[in-house]
Amino acid sequence: MRILGIDCGSERTGYGVIESDGRTHRLVVAGVIKTSPKAPLADRLLTIASGLRDVIVAQAPQAAAVEAVFHAVNAQTALKLAHVRGVALLVLAEAGLAVGEYSPLEIKTSVVGYGRAEKEQVQLMVRSLLRLDEIIKSQDASDALAAAICHANQVRYREAIRV
Repeated sequence: MRILGIDCGSERTGYGVIESDGRTHRLVVAGVIKTSPKAPLADRLLTIASGLRDVIVAQAPQAAAVEAVFHAVNAQTALKLAHVRGVALLVLAEAGLAVGEYSPLEIKTSVVGYGRAEKEQVQLMVRSLLRLDEIIKSQDASDALAAAICHANQVRYREAIRV
């Protein structure tokens, strides 16, 4: 299964696509959609939507995973993040993709085995699980890949329970 993971951010939205059979995962592509903090929010959202559409067209994922928002440093940050998530969910729905939404705790537990893991630990485990020579330097892209890996694990668990 080809899975697109998204780590929403108003300045940097990370994305990562993996191929997974539920047990082993392979990196397809990872990157960041950058926007200017000086640009109006509407323009930034348009850039993010366009970038995500380009990834979907180029990589043809079969499912997607997005981190659910549970807290933010301040209200304005939370609102911007909610706008970005809304745009991401809209683009995924337009593409007809099934979307898994996971808390940061669920993602970290699935990838690292510890829900309070630091970002560096997530990067190291993403590197290990994808059998990469080096870590993904962008934490945004690494977090997106972690979401995709979490979704792959959840799909496998759900299928195992049905059997």
